[in-house]
Amino acid sequence: MITNALTIDVEDYFQVSAFAPHIDRADWDNCECRVERNVHRILDLLDQHSTKATFFTLGWIAQRYPQLIQQIVDRGHELASHGYGHERASDLTEAAFLEDVRSAKAILEDLSGQEIRGYRAPSFSIGKNNLWAFDCLAQTGHRYSSSIYPIAHDHYGMPDSPRFVYEVRPGLLEVPITTLRAFGRNFPSSGGGYFRLLPYALSRWMLQRVNATDRQSGIFYFHPWEIDTQQPRIAGIGAKTRFRHYINIDRVEARLNQLLTDFRWGRMDHIFLDQPVKHAHAA
Repeated sequence: MITNALTIDVEDYFQVSAFAPHIDRADWDNCECRVERNVHRILDLLDQHSTKATFFTLGWIAQRYPQLIQQIVDRGHELASHGYGHERASDLTEAAFLEDVRSAKAILEDLSGQEIRGYRAPSFSIGKNNLWAFDCLAQTGHRYSSSIYPIAHDHYGMPDSPRFVYEVRPGLLEVPITTLRAFGRNFPSSGGGYFRLLPYALSRWMLQRVNATDRQSGIFYFHPWEIDTQQPRIAGIGAKTRFRHYINIDRVEARLNQLLTDFRWGRMDHIFLDQPVKHAHAA
């Protein structure tokens, strides 16, 4: 039975990229922060299933909830970086991105006492136009990235990228978000909004197919706010954004329970850093 990687992007509801036009970054400290209670629920759920995971965590969150960072580490999970303030890599200059990943890594390492080896760009925002981001990650001592989604999407995606782990720079792996290859295209099969939108049986079948046909570990991701039915509703957002953010959040926790039962799960670093990988030159 293949071990898949379970990953959580630790950010709060008001920090999602789709809400950026509606919530000023300067107002974040005035928003009701719910990430701590939601991550504790996730930690308890993982304990119930004897499962370890990787928590890609914002430096902004870590600074405000240092005890939460210690809880993640003390309970045997991998702490990794999601950058500092959830700014898309594609919106930053190379110098600004370098400072963002360097500061987030330092904050997380100082609070946890552990080396931070993994990074995930907010909104999977590394693509063809900012491949220099990999140079910054290698320069700052990261060992792997999980920042490319090999699909066509209106906000992100690099459909021509390799579907599975490869060395993108010397000593730096890219572990793309999992897709199912069918009918000449890649289909998302790794969590997030698609996990809420699609019937659970379809999500399960796609991951089973990747495990059985490709013989590869899948990467599944979700956010703490996706289990929080009581989060404040954001006013003024469009119908498409409202649908994407709130659809089926009342079903996620039950689906996660089933997912943790149906598959074997582990941390990103345990699954990928010690495994032989192919060398690719797509980036």
